[in-house]
Amino acid sequence: MTTTDLPASLIPTLSGQYYTDPAIFALEQSHVFEDMWFCAVRSSDLPTPGSFKKVQVGSESVLVVRSRDGQLRSFLNICRHRGAQICTEESGAVKRAFQCPYHAWTYDLEGKLVAAPNLTKMPDVDRVQYGLVPVALREWLGYAWVCLAKEPPSFEDEVVGEIVERLGSVEAIDHYQLDSLSVGRRITYDVKANWKLIIENFMECYHCATIHPELTEVLPEFADGYAAQFFVGHGAEFGDDVQGFTVDGSEGFDRLPGVEEDQDRRYYAITVKPTVFVNLVPDHVIFHRMFPVSADRTIVECDWLYSHEVVESGRDVTRSVELFHRVNEQDFAACERTQPAMSSRAYANGGVLVPSEHHIGAFHDWLTQRLAR
Repeated sequence: MTTTDLPASLIPTLSGQYYTDPAIFALEQSHVFEDMWFCAVRSSDLPTPGSFKKVQVGSESVLVVRSRDGQLRSFLNICRHRGAQICTEESGAVKRAFQCPYHAWTYDLEGKLVAAPNLTKMPDVDRVQYGLVPVALREWLGYAWVCLAKEPPSFEDEVVGEIVERLGSVEAIDHYQLDSLSVGRRITYDVKANWKLIIENFMECYHCATIHPELTEVLPEFADGYAAQFFVGHGAEFGDDVQGFTVDGSEGFDRLPGVEEDQDRRYYAITVKPTVFVNLVPDHVIFHRMFPVSADRTIVECDWLYSHEVVESGRDVTRSVELFHRVNEQDFAACERTQPAMSSRAYANGGVLVPSEHHIGAFHDWLTQRLAR
């Protein structure tokens, strides 16, 4: 952090090296992504026993699979024999087991070693002990969250607690019934910027009037520069002439069944550290998951979630998708414009935050404290 004396209106940011230094990114992999609950996959993406998805969590390749009992399980994607990756495909399905493509060690859907060449001649090899290394997994909001830590932190404190801190209660998000919604559209963005630039951008609205004309038409208070998601329980209200959360303000879909009257015509945004954004509107939910690849590259997967009836009926979701797709493209372009400056001598000591951005300083403090562990 810069130690330069600043006027009361300004507080310092992180220095540029936090966004460019591979050594700092390596610390983030071990102290943040691998040590916290990481949102890995939409549960419905793994519909049947044997369905799997490979996910990069920090420096580790993680396998999430639906086992024969219908439960989701997670393992390090590493063969216990000589360390080859079990699954090289990003996703797919197997019938009964995973087989290492190197020496054919074979593991069932619960991770147990069930077969290998000449295994019967090695009765001293414990098939459970030499099974795949398990990874902690919790399902919530229709997603599988994994944690690589030997002793995972409290899910209720670190994940559910972030929702409660923002909305005031867990019941406030329960009304949207995220676990029962269907994916109406998924867009994956390859952003050439550090993951923290994306987080910081999402946390403030000082930029909204400058680069989000469509969004500020629908949510006029965002034009004032203060991020509604900073205030507990506050939802940004739709403009008087706005009918729905769509690119042109036209009518959307029926309100989700559980959404209450005081949540209607309002937008709520939540950051769940380290890499999740949740956006709630009356007729759908927009759910972002970030997958940091390197100090200057982040994959963002964004799901637009609607009622099962809307998706199954084939109704056109384009107008509601287009609004936040434009917001995403505008935000990510801004982050990509910022990334090169992080290595400039002009940003060696960082920049500054104005009053409507001061809460980002708490995020910076949280991060530096984690990296100092």
